[in-house]
Amino acid sequence: QVQLVESGGGLVQAGGSLTLSCEASGRIFSISVMAWYRQAPGKQREFVAGINDNSYYGYSVQGRFTISRDIGKNTVYLQVASLKPEDTAVYYCNADVVLLGGRQPLRSWGQGTQVTVAS
Repeated sequence: QVQLVESGGGLVQAGGSLTLSCEASGRIFSISVMAWYRQAPGKQREFVAGINDNSYYGYSVQGRFTISRDIGKNTVYLQVASLKPEDTAVYYCNADVVLLGGRQPLRSWGQGTQVTVAS
């Protein structure tokens, strides 16, 4: 009933930057929290950044990544800068969504977008 679609990934040189986007669509009443996670090959999914009334970041990306949100568009953005090869991963967004007619928020995930940083 809710779809999250990420975009903006790609191949970038170390030190470069990208802007990732994630748009939620469907029978949405409200969204409380939107967040980004990432998963590198052979590693567990890692928290990157989240936003509700405030924004917060994983330790490894503080000072380099910026999360923002357009509430009217149900979209969350992640500006990634000063990229390092170790930032290479599939980046996923999620959102805690209250559906039309619903009460409790449900967490939905996108399909991911690949970010590859070349050294």
